[in-house]
Amino acid sequence: MASRTKLTDSETLELYRVALENAELQPEIAAVMADLGYDSAKIAEGKALLTETRTAYVANKTEDDETSAAYADFSNKKAQLENTYNIHRKKAKVVFHNDSVTADKLAITGIMPRTYINWLESAKKFYSVASIDVDIQSKLARLKISVADITAANTLISDLETARAVYLKEKGESQDATKMKDAAFAKIDDWMSEFYAVAKIGLEDNPQLLEALGKTIRG
Repeated sequence: MASRTKLTDSETLELYRVALENAELQPEIAAVMADLGYDSAKIAEGKALLTETRTAYVANKTEDDETSAAYADFSNKKAQLENTYNIHRKKAKVVFHNDSVTADKLAITGIMPRTYINWLESAKKFYSVASIDVDIQSKLARLKISVADITAANTLISDLETARAVYLKEKGESQDATKMKDAAFAKIDDWMSEFYAVAKIGLEDNPQLLEALGKTIRG
């Protein structure tokens, strides 16, 4: 058998499926394996483990796909807010360059925060203050930042927070699914390891039959 570490999960599942099927349906192999304790009931045990492992594998793939989609949505919304906020912040710094009090209220003093949480809090402060201060709205309008723009940005912030929550939930579920998949593979790997050890003994004089179970013939 090829080294498990060199095979993908899907390749391993197919390898095991073919091995178990041939061990049951190929008469000569079935007879030898049954004589060594791997009769139809024992092979059914392996097939049940294989079904469990495939189920865990598919569930993990599904969770990974959902995590990727959730992250893409989060990243897209974050990029939208970054573009909008960067432009609005630059304009506001120009409008209020001589008004440090308002600049502080809008959290636009100094450089843009680098960490996600601090950056988001800065954006939330900017748009929440601007959304309720008519004087600030009037002054921002000079550089084409409308009330509608401010409202849209606040909505985008809410959408971004929701998207991040969904992403973190999916990420956690994906990690749990990975653990379950790994545990399932560990069980069937152990079962198949003994299966192949027995097959190698029983079919030692029939290398072609070993190939039917996934064993590689050297030499």
